[in-house]
Order: sequence, then C-alpha cells, then structure tokens
Amino acid sequence: MDRLDKFLCDSGAGTRSQVKAILKAGRVNVDGKPEKDGSRKIDPQTQTVTLDGEVLGGKRRVVVMLNKPAGFVTATEDARQKTVMELLPKEWAHQDLRPVGRLDKETEGLLLFTNDGDLLHRLISPKQEVPKVYYARHEGQAGEEDVAAFAAGLTLGDGTACRPAVLEPMGPGESLITVCEGKYHQVRRMMASRNMAVTYLERRQEGSLTLGDLPRGKARELLPEEIGLLENR
Repeated sequence: MDRLDKFLCDSGAGTRSQVKAILKAGRVNVDGKPEKDGSRKIDPQTQTVTLDGEVLGGKRRVVVMLNKPAGFVTATEDARQKTVMELLPKEWAHQDLRPVGRLDKETEGLLLFTNDGDLLHRLISPKQEVPKVYYARHEGQAGEEDVAAFAAGLTLGDGTACRPAVLEPMGPGESLITVCEGKYHQVRRMMASRNMAVTYLERRQEGSLTLGDLPRGKARELLPEEIGLLENR
C-alpha cells in the first residue's frame, strides 16, 4: 500500500507541494471518486488513480543527462562541497535520482542520473563494457607506443590493472580516450602512467549518447528512444 501523495509524486505529477495543490483542487480521482486526502493509502495494483482524467501508473522511470561543470563533486550529498545534485532543476527533486557512476570534481561533461536501479547497475558494470569517450588536454604528445600500451591494457603503478582502452592522439597535448570501466580517476592515472599529465578532462560520450548542444551546467531528460539506445546497445 502507498500513500496517495507519494504515488502521485512517483508518477511524475509534480513535487510534494505541487501534488498538495493538485489534490486540494480536486483534480485527482481514486476509482472514479474525487480524493483530496494525500495520506490515504491506496493499492496501485488494484485501484485506478487519475489526474485530470488521465490514468497514472506509479513510479515513472526518469533518466537525465547533465553537462557537468568543474567544481562539483559527484555525490547525492556532501557537508563541505557542492554536489551535482544542486545542478538539477527542482522539479526533479521528488524523482529519487542517483548519479550513474561519477566524474571527479574537476572533470566536466556528460553525467547521467536515473531512478531506475537496474539500469544504473547495468551502465556502471564493467561486464557490460559501456564505452565512455573523454577529451583530454595534457602534457606532451601521445605516440604510437602510448596507443599500443592503452590497447594492450595498462597496469598502473599501484598494481591496478586497466582493461584495454583506445587512445586517439589529436595533436600536441590533445587526445581522445575511450574506456569501458570506471576506476578511480582512471583516465587521469592512465595518462599519467605514460608521462602525459592531464590538465583538462571532459566526458563527451557514454554509449551512443553525446552531449550535443546541451550547455554546460544544464540538464535535460532523455527521450524514450535515447533510453532505448542505452538499454539495447
């Protein structure tokens, strides 16, 4: 059994305050009868809830893409630092979104959020080999030996073994790096192991999703077909 107001929030009807106003306005029916009491217990499996005549289905899956700026940590909360959650519009606050993986504080670019736990775990699992493409500015210039070392799979100084990755030199001090896992500071550490300290890092792509023209610091909800690309890659 669920509280009616929670069911409405989970269905995407609005924030808690918006749902309260919706109920007060008499826009919600339960089994065809008007209901204004948000604390009422309902069984979504056996009862029908409508908003303005439209049947609601309970928790709505939400997947969001953020173009992360530097200066924010990837966490749902932090007592000392600004988190990426602060960049999401307030109307999504009731959707129980969680970051998919993480970008370190100074790394910018594509970061996904979802309230679908199964999708989250599939996207971050190394077994799924979801490719993530990064643009890096760095010291030095990547050469053929560096490309081969990435392709073979690097072992870092602390013994961390990295899966084979793709290093694409773009000229002096610039490269694209594609990895299929998300170890701690992985791209920075891999580059440093080849004497190419990273000075700027941006994630540009995850799976087949790219940032497109999404401005830095802004977020948007993915379309159903975009979510399908993540699931069926």
